[in-house]
Amino acid sequence: MSNILKIGFLGGGKMAQAMAKGFISAGLTKSENMTASFHPSDVPNIEAFKSFGVETFTENVSVVKRSEVIFVSVKPSVVPTVLENVRPVSDEKLFLSIAMGVKLADLEKSLSSKARVIRVMPNTPALVRSGASVYVRGKAVTQDDCSVTQKLLEAIGTCEEVAESMMDPVTALSGSGPAYIFVLIEALADGGVRMGLPRDLAYRLASQTVLGAGQLVRDTGRHPGQLKDDVTSPAGSTAAGLAFLEQNAFRHAVAGAVEAATLRCREVSGNK
Repeated sequence: MSNILKIGFLGGGKMAQAMAKGFISAGLTKSENMTASFHPSDVPNIEAFKSFGVETFTENVSVVKRSEVIFVSVKPSVVPTVLENVRPVSDEKLFLSIAMGVKLADLEKSLSSKARVIRVMPNTPALVRSGASVYVRGKAVTQDDCSVTQKLLEAIGTCEEVAESMMDPVTALSGSGPAYIFVLIEALADGGVRMGLPRDLAYRLASQTVLGAGQLVRDTGRHPGQLKDDVTSPAGSTAAGLAFLEQNAFRHAVAGAVEAATLRCREVSGNK
């Protein structure tokens, strides 16, 4: 595979756009080496890709023919139709699917036996190159394919390889997790406003606090409980706030959200 990758997108929504911009910014490809296909009615996304110099098509085969790495970024319901359409030109190509809930076996079944397939789960902070992505390798995938995938996904955040059996809880944690954190930020800001802070200041403080706390956990490698204790003085304001959270089952609610989302993912994907 070449150093400057030829990358294609089957479908070009917000996540695909974030990936494309991240790959170009990281020097992994150039806009002239990138193509994308769309439904003819998808004018806003067509224009978005054109705005950063990517050639666009309203059919899929041209994209696959011109690409070494192809991202499957259409809605899960149309993945089988799209892949059957490009199957005749899929030999020796690397396909990375970001379609939620579509299993490797189903992806591989829809393509040539000589195609290589990797299943990817990014999350929306990839839009600001701070995503948390995981991937699962298919049976024909090489170590070089995994290295390419790792480089691509690290251009938009962090990347981990996992077993496919982990994909439902990963989706529930890092895939759905930004929504839980947005609610937390909103709640922190609401509390600040209730206590007299201006709304815009409360949002800025809450979002930066979440960002900084996450970075502390990630970069120091210390247990979150230790970091929590560092902030908590005996009989202080933090201790009072934490006691209120415990009284209202904060931990149970958050952990329960991940469990509920996992169970829903399993229901949708047919896993038990």
